[in-house]
Amino acid sequence: MIIPKYPAFNIYSHIACKTTALGPVCVATTVSKLPGWDAEIIDENNFRPPGPVDDSGAPDHAALQAARPADAVGFYGGLSCTVPRLLALAGHYRRAGVFTVGGGYHLAALPGEALAAGVEVVVKGEGEQAIGELLLARFTGGSLEAIPGIAFLKDGVIRSAPERPPIEDFDGLPLPDFGLLRYARMGVYPIGRVRGCGANCEFCAVKGRPRCASPERLLAQISWLAESRRAREFFIVDDQFAQDRAGTMRFCRLLAEYQRATGLRFFITAQIRLDCAHDADLLAAMRDAGIRNLAIGIESPIEEELRAMGKKLNVAEMVDLARKYHDYGFLVHGMFIFGYPMRGGSEFRMSAAERVRRFRTFIRRARLDTVQVLLPVPLPGTEFRARLERDGRVFPLADFGWEYYDGNFPLVVPDFPMTPAEMQESILTIMGRFYHFRRMPGVAVHTLRFPLAMLPLTDLKTRWRRWYRRWRNDVIGSVGYFIMRNWQKQFRNGAFRRKLALADRLAPKLTAPTPSR
Repeated sequence: MIIPKYPAFNIYSHIACKTTALGPVCVATTVSKLPGWDAEIIDENNFRPPGPVDDSGAPDHAALQAARPADAVGFYGGLSCTVPRLLALAGHYRRAGVFTVGGGYHLAALPGEALAAGVEVVVKGEGEQAIGELLLARFTGGSLEAIPGIAFLKDGVIRSAPERPPIEDFDGLPLPDFGLLRYARMGVYPIGRVRGCGANCEFCAVKGRPRCASPERLLAQISWLAESRRAREFFIVDDQFAQDRAGTMRFCRLLAEYQRATGLRFFITAQIRLDCAHDADLLAAMRDAGIRNLAIGIESPIEEELRAMGKKLNVAEMVDLARKYHDYGFLVHGMFIFGYPMRGGSEFRMSAAERVRRFRTFIRRARLDTVQVLLPVPLPGTEFRARLERDGRVFPLADFGWEYYDGNFPLVVPDFPMTPAEMQESILTIMGRFYHFRRMPGVAVHTLRFPLAMLPLTDLKTRWRRWYRRWRNDVIGSVGYFIMRNWQKQFRNGAFRRKLALADRLAPKLTAPTPSR
């Protein structure tokens, strides 16, 4: 299994060096259990010496294949920005006579693109069941046409098999084996219990009725990793951690009991809705379970944009809810989309400078611990992309390929009076002022005042959490400053500036022939 490298340094590059994607690990684990098969994973974003590298510093797949030849290679196509690298690697392995399989949201939405470039079969749904059937058919002379949920070329024509029903019995699957990763170093382990999301946001590719594994299975993932790999930091990848409230409550109780029994302590990050802050019992259970960091899709502090996204909360409520999470001791990571395009017919107008002011005011009022501000990404297969394509607002792929689809570059015509260059500069301003060198003195100050922060010696747990939050935020803010400096380097090079200038020239020429209502 290969997880392709990001095309350029971005805000995810730092964390990508110490974690991986969960889906490829699940598929590779399934293969490793098949009779006669062995499996390994190369995560190009988390690839270290003594792994062989080529002249560009990327993993040397010729050397990897020479040292340990693969009969089949699977490609993770869940991130659009990595697809050009994926297609190049698929062509390389296909020319070497290797059976190539791809999956993930991007490839499932555009299977023809991958099939034309060297991927022999695209899996359009979950891969754990399909992969065994594919390998059996390919290496025993069976027929691909009998396998549901895939697309492949036959006589130059794309053949799509009937859809495969989603997996319901997750407890029958093996636990993800992170030992299959080669030349990687894990610091944060991705785990999951719920697949699908009922929020139905137009900009998101994750859809469908939530399907849940048992709370016991998620605890088994944590306990196995803690005991076999000394894992202490976890990221629960479920899009909405509390979608199955009863199961979530049970998992929290089980995890709290496990930590009390073993004396282990974990740092766990989960993704959750902002309005879950109304549920006091849930927050207390999560706190007792050791869940410390919450990643929340706040999306925007601008009322008009919230309505365009279909969000039900207003800005004042959002500030209050974010503060409620702090009252329970959680760290809050706010995720935003800057410049979300309005639907056709909207009279809403706001300058880039005013939007930046709104974002910075909200971040300060909500007392967010960390933030992530990205630009709108019209992902293939989403209602968002379909709407913007109807309106003629998506920049042509010929000019801005998939490698730009990481949220760091303007890909759509912004609402008047903003320009693409102003959009891009705005996210640099917001992030750059949050992750700033002025946070560095705070690290020293909070370290020195630690003894005073613990006085008087009562309610030490609350006092320690308050001190730790301030100290941690300044540490992350300081480290983030250096990450931001590296991130901004790509925006200062000539090639990037020329692309940005092209976006500015194209934006006035694109029209909306059939405005959406």
